[in-house]
Amino acid sequence: MWLLALIPFCLQAIVIGIDEIYFHLRRGLPKWERIGHPLDTLSLLICFTFALWMPFNSETVKIYIGLSIFSCLMVTKDEFIHKEHCPGAENWLHALLFILHPITLAVAGMIWPISQGIESMPWMMAWLDNPEALKLFLLLQTAAIALFFSYQLIFWNFIWKNRPVIKY
Repeated sequence: MWLLALIPFCLQAIVIGIDEIYFHLRRGLPKWERIGHPLDTLSLLICFTFALWMPFNSETVKIYIGLSIFSCLMVTKDEFIHKEHCPGAENWLHALLFILHPITLAVAGMIWPISQGIESMPWMMAWLDNPEALKLFLLLQTAAIALFFSYQLIFWNFIWKNRPVIKY
């Protein structure tokens, strides 16, 4: 059953991959996106790193919830201007990402205590019944987010910095 918990992460990776490979490479990114997108990814990376390395307790859960809310709001910051720069299909992908973002953060929050061997709610432990695999997944997911952040920062701000931008 624990494999079901990975579905939102996989969907998020697919959708962001399509957004990046099909839309971003095709139209290029203006400076506000070259800076803003890595910041969005960084806000997600902070949440996952926190869940991976901080002990699970009532205080750290509050901090994680705050970081998650901040991250969910952070990723929506560009939508006022995206409508002028992106085709409708790309905006639709963004809507999917806005749905998946809090879901992945919530599932990561559920994996967090299980991955630390903390006896949690019985229904959750029955569903997320492979603590070792979930801890490894959380670690791999954090590493993947860190790699994507590095890619966004380096590729868009150094390698393709001066690529022409198409405005839709």
